[in-house]
Amino acid sequence: MARPEKVAVVTEIREKITGSDAAVLAEYRGLKVGELAELRGVLRPTGTELKIFKNTLARRAVDEAGLADLIPFLQGPTAIAFINGDAVIAAKALKEFAKAHPTLVLKGGLLGTRVMAASEVSALAEVPPRATLLAMLAGGFQAPLVKAAGLFSSFTRNFAYGLKAYAEQREAGSPAPDPSETPTE
Repeated sequence: MARPEKVAVVTEIREKITGSDAAVLAEYRGLKVGELAELRGVLRPTGTELKIFKNTLARRAVDEAGLADLIPFLQGPTAIAFINGDAVIAAKALKEFAKAHPTLVLKGGLLGTRVMAASEVSALAEVPPRATLLAMLAGGFQAPLVKAAGLFSSFTRNFAYGLKAYAEQREAGSPAPDPSETPTE
C-alpha cells in the first residue's frame, strides 16, 4: 500500500502539470543550491514555479495525467518548471539562464497538452512575446487605414488648392474658361 505522503506528492504533481499552461523539464545536475535559488527568482516574475520531485513519483503522476510521452524526460535529476501565463517569456528566462549556467539542460516540455522536445522549447524561446505580437498585428491593421486617410486628405487638399487658384485667377481679371467651349478632337 502506498504511503500517504507519496500519494500526496503524486497528486500535487498531477494537479500542477494539468493545471499549468505549460511545463518545462530541465536537468539541473551540477547547479549549486544558490544557483537553483537564483533560477527560482528569475522565473518567479514570469509566473513560473520551479519544483524538484523524485522521478518515480513524477513518472507516476505524469502517467496518471495521461501524459506518458513525458516519461522519457524524467531520467536523472529533473526539475519541472510549472508555467502559469505566457510560456514564451518563461522559456526565454530558462534559455537565458541555461546560457549563463551550462549545467542547466532543457530536456523538453509540455505546452497545453502537446509534448515538446528540447529543440521546440528553444524555438518557443525565440518567439516574440505576446505583447509584441499584438503590437505587430495592430500595426498591420493600422497601415492600410493610415494610407486611406492620407489619400482622403490629399483629395481635399488638392481640391482646396484648385479652388484657391481659380479664385486668384478670377481676381486677376482673366476670363474664366467657358465650359461649353471644350476642345473636341
